[in-house]
Amino acid sequence: MKRILLASTALAAAATGAYAGGVERSTQSVAILFEQGRYVELSYGHFDPTVEGAVGAGTVSSGDMAGSYNSWSLGYKMDIGDRMALALILDQPIGANVDYPASAFPYPLAGSTAELTSSAITALLRYKFENNVSVYGGLRYETVHGEVSLPFLGYTLNTNHDSELGYVVGVSWEKPEIAARVALTYNSAITHDLESVEGGIATSGFETEVPQSVNLEFQTGIAKDTLLFGSIRWVDWTAFIIDPPGYPAPLGNLVDYASDRVTYNLGIGRRFNDNWSGAVTIGYEKSDGSTTGNLGPTDGMKSIGLAAIYTVDNMKITGGIRYVDLGDATTNPPVSGVFTGNSGIGVGLKIGYSF
Repeated sequence: MKRILLASTALAAAATGAYAGGVERSTQSVAILFEQGRYVELSYGHFDPTVEGAVGAGTVSSGDMAGSYNSWSLGYKMDIGDRMALALILDQPIGANVDYPASAFPYPLAGSTAELTSSAITALLRYKFENNVSVYGGLRYETVHGEVSLPFLGYTLNTNHDSELGYVVGVSWEKPEIAARVALTYNSAITHDLESVEGGIATSGFETEVPQSVNLEFQTGIAKDTLLFGSIRWVDWTAFIIDPPGYPAPLGNLVDYASDRVTYNLGIGRRFNDNWSGAVTIGYEKSDGSTTGNLGPTDGMKSIGLAAIYTVDNMKITGGIRYVDLGDATTNPPVSGVFTGNSGIGVGLKIGYSF
């Protein structure tokens, strides 16, 4: 059963929370804290979405405006005595890659681009009580940067790389004899004070809040060599607003979201022999029916994923693939595009080593 526990994080590298609401790129899982002994893991993922819409009753197409992207994470965990553990996690919490093809003219947003990048290092400390209850917490140091170009408005934005601190707290319960674990984690909001250059001119800057979130991760054995696992994640996306001072006020905010998001994932893992395990997962995020921004024209998602895990000595190698059905959306004025029938494929690889 120890090896099958790996299934609970098997798809973390495969799609990295891609299109799971807002601009999320990482689910901020704390699963590494529960690995046995000293452990290190490296994950790499690639996601390739296709997102196309149209205006003029479907006669003028936007072309595929969502660029593919890569992501990575690195984690290290070590025990400190019998009851404490320390973990360090490097990842990319948020991101966006928007590229409306210039060849899509006369679509109003043809040639528009936007890029949001981030990186974070999180340090977590866990203390385990005698009754299998643990508490954990730590700090997250996050850096963000953004660039936008909207030729149809004659507008550009370039920000500095701003770094700020947030915190993480959580509690977990385990029952090792049935491979059961429940972990509830709160990630604080992180407010970034961004300097801005708009249209080539330095402006007064603005604040953007990377929102707070709550993760519930769970797993339990349901039969010999078989594990049920999943997660429920809430993110306060209505708090995420990008409103630079030079952006035309009649158009509202450059980026905002009409509702928060709750993302559900459920999976079953199975150990086939001493070396091989596998998992299948499904994911769901409800569409709220609100209009969206033109830099993120999707609403909700459904997904299915497969993963295979190969274990040899102290090393485990996980490969995964995930198909995501992206929810239909209508974008806000001034460009009310209708985006339907879109999807994406994520693939990933994770290598973990215990020593």
